[in-house]
Amino acid sequence: MGDVFKALADPTRRAILDELTERDDQTLFELCSRLAVKHSVASSRQAVSQHLDVLVDAGLVKTRREGRYKFHHIDPRPLERIADRWQKRHSEDS
Repeated sequence: MGDVFKALADPTRRAILDELTERDDQTLFELCSRLAVKHSVASSRQAVSQHLDVLVDAGLVKTRREGRYKFHHIDPRPLERIADRWQKRHSEDS
């Protein structure tokens, strides 16, 4: 679960998740373009790719390949587990 918090700690990674929430299944090129235009993120493709690796390692992003393209999509389950954990504890205290 610590990986999820580490992944969410960076504003660029949060912007990537926002973009995938708005429009799922994007390539690295699409994500870089949207980050530059909508969030003024001037990171290189390599830097965005490294951010995506952190998100994948945390389980927040899944990938699939089609030919030479790699598509990224958000997986909210790790966030749901965190919310469920805190909601469960809160309901037990009531």
